[in-house]
Amino acid sequence: MAKEEKAKAAAENEDEPKKPEETPIEFMASLASVLVTGLFIITFVMQSFVIPSSSMEDTLLIGDHVFVNRVQFAPPSNWLGKLLPYRTPRHDDIVVFVSPVQPGLFVVKRIIGVPGDRLHLRDQVVYRNGEMLDQKFVMHKHPEYTSAYGNNFPAVPPSEGNDVNADWAIAQLQFIQGEDLVVPPGHYFGMGDNRDVSLDSRFWGFIPQENLIGRPMLIYWSFDGEYLQTEIGDRLKSFFTTAIHIFDKTRWRRTLRVVR
Repeated sequence: MAKEEKAKAAAENEDEPKKPEETPIEFMASLASVLVTGLFIITFVMQSFVIPSSSMEDTLLIGDHVFVNRVQFAPPSNWLGKLLPYRTPRHDDIVVFVSPVQPGLFVVKRIIGVPGDRLHLRDQVVYRNGEMLDQKFVMHKHPEYTSAYGNNFPAVPPSEGNDVNADWAIAQLQFIQGEDLVVPPGHYFGMGDNRDVSLDSRFWGFIPQENLIGRPMLIYWSFDGEYLQTEIGDRLKSFFTTAIHIFDKTRWRRTLRVVR
């Protein structure tokens, strides 16, 4: 009886049509479609960045690798405008942008002022449109680096030795009304969460709309290492350090953390 059942099952299997095997051409076509899709996403939708400095602690740490949404702040197009969530930056958004004073340098800061906002700092506290802001993400870890200029901007005029860009030291005067700095159209005022060590809009000026790259969305990997290397030797040293300590220096608790 058992032999008859096995024979019957074997016959049924033989009757089932076999799935056609994938040809080399079909495999290459499938691989190409995956690569094209990935390239599109990396080029136009998401981009990877690594945080190089401590100016956004504790929100973003040195060595955090983040995915940045490149389309959210981009000018909307006719064919994608209804599909993608285009919008302009809002208060407290974290943004990646090209430095307005150092072309080619990518910077990450938090938006404190949008066009039309009136801003000033008094004893390290930010006032926007006459209202004192309670910014729980702000850190003051290094009071030894603070200055009267940075803590009471723009009431205290810039002076030599406080890291203020020379052009901005002159240009900011045209935007000051009373005790406030007024953000002009098409520009934004950004500051780092780690205020004591952050070189931000107080020191080099507004962020032009066209300099915006995107908004960090997710920390996909975080490595406790140094990321300010510029020389080839330093980069090679950093590469080997990362390879050796990838497991013991990876901040596993920060993996896949949403950036807010």
